Amino acid sequence: MSILRKHLFDLPAGVIYLDGNSLGPLPKSVPARVAQAVTGQWGAHLIKGWNLDGWMAQPSRVGDRVGRLIGAAPGSVVMGDTLSIKVYQALSAALQMRPDRRVILSDSGNFPTDLYMADGLIRHLGHGHTLRVVAPEDVAGAITDEVAAVMLTQVDYRTGRMHDMGAITRAAHAAGAVMIWDLAHSAGAVPVDLAACGAEFAVGCSYKYLNGGPGAPAFIYIRPDLADHVDPALAGWLGHAAPFAFDLDYRPAPGVARMRVGTPPVLQMTALDAALDVWEGVDMADLRAASIALSERFIAEMAARCPDLALASPRDPALRGSQVSFHFAQGYAAMQALIAHGVIGDFRAPDIMRFGFTPLYIDEDDVVAAAEILGRIITQRLWDRPEYHARHAVT
Repeated sequence: MSILRKHLFDLPAGVIYLDGNSLGPLPKSVPARVAQAVTGQWGAHLIKGWNLDGWMAQPSRVGDRVGRLIGAAPGSVVMGDTLSIKVYQALSAALQMRPDRRVILSDSGNFPTDLYMADGLIRHLGHGHTLRVVAPEDVAGAITDEVAAVMLTQVDYRTGRMHDMGAITRAAHAAGAVMIWDLAHSAGAVPVDLAACGAEFAVGCSYKYLNGGPGAPAFIYIRPDLADHVDPALAGWLGHAAPFAFDLDYRPAPGVARMRVGTPPVLQMTALDAALDVWEGVDMADLRAASIALSERFIAEMAARCPDLALASPRDPALRGSQVSFHFAQGYAAMQALIAHGVIGDFRAPDIMRFGFTPLYIDEDDVVAAAEILGRIITQRLWDRPEYHARHAVT
């Protein structure tokens, strides 16, 4: 069954968008919903909107909608803040759960901000913790009884290489470690079953495959049996059991709501809520099958057109997420040329050209056309112009 829903997205004419793994496109339902929130709620109701329009309940209500896409039980996901904040919260809580251990294990494929947050937390705790970073393929063997927490991004942001969530979580638990998954490149891209895998924590962003828009709020998941026992390091007023009692002492809210920190970003969350409408009726297994078909076609097309272009992603589709990456020494310039020719992907240092495949709005014709254009750019050296080598602030 086709899950193509291109008509629900506001995509620029003449553009093939293969960068939804970095920023999802605008669903057509979003502008009117945000405008209504601005004028019909904020404008008409003023501060009454917190009660009349349900603003205070947004983080939990939208969290449940995201939770459906990642196999999380209702009431176990809450939205708000940025992904970096959610990483900090999850990691701090995990270390408190294993006070006799001092090692945080991660891998060299993790997104840098996760490692930065771990390093900053270690320095500020001052309890002798260390961050141990190993190659992705060495993670399972590095989970020893010294490890307090295993913190991994399931899908590598550069290559799309995908960890086996179930196997690594089982290994972490066998060693007595807490498991934290970053689902930034998984949510809305691949099937995830948090309830089945048993991980204690998961975090992720909503502006990639979930199409929530730039700056869309992050999410955090706590395994339900632990949620009433986690001690939040960032004890914000909206994570209090009774925020409007204005107690001077902190009492954590029940469940995952204790991981709320500050005032929810109502307009951004409204945009995300509207964007999630496109997922109604989508089966993640069907989406995964369509994603693999598109990425396999792209790899085959590029192999035929540019046989010397080195694939950076795993060749086995079962081992990668919903993206395909290639090594190319002139990858930055080639990507700028490709964008100028109407195909938008992105570049990651030092030499990776990255393409996301989102079957909600990408079809086989898009894939073949994109490969044909990229093939011409590389074989005819169309990238070798001064304007394509000029570096921008965001690559």
